Amino acid sequence: MERALRSVARSPSGDVGRVAGTEDRASVPATYRKDFRVRCTSKRAVTEMLELCSSFVQKLGDALPEEIREPALRDAQWTFESAVQENVSINGQAWQEASDDCFMDSDIKVLEDQFDEIIVDLATKRKQYPRKILEYVIKIIKAQQEILKQYHPVVHLLDLKYDPDPVLTCIN
Repeated sequence: MERALRSVARSPSGDVGRVAGTEDRASVPATYRKDFRVRCTSKRAVTEMLELCSSFVQKLGDALPEEIREPALRDAQWTFESAVQENVSINGQAWQEASDDCFMDSDIKVLEDQFDEIIVDLATKRKQYPRKILEYVIKIIKAQQEILKQYHPVVHLLDLKYDPDPVLTCIN
């Protein structure tokens, strides 16, 4: 009796639960159930795998008699696809709840490669363009210096002579 009392578990609400190993699936709280579905990240990847596996189902049908082959193959294909859909979770969601627009790893890899190419291209332009701009800046400065060398004032200066004694020149 003492062992049975030790194996009784308390639920978070404080109620006494059933003896370990005797509870049925419906009585176990959802927080205690472990998700035994296969975790996937892309619904599209799983769909592609289903398409690949459909050829195996078709090969299984080759051994069946001709008159029952078509309905048996349809049934086997439907059973296989529904079993996969029930036992797969997409990012923690059930098959029906998951969206179809998830990116596959290969799509993400292609986008990362393109992004890397853009970064490299931009970095090389940042190195090249200052050199190209510098050439034009130097040409502009030299042209301005040439223009300044060619500048001559329009007004001609007169040579003014200084008379040492301005009073004497006025009297005479």
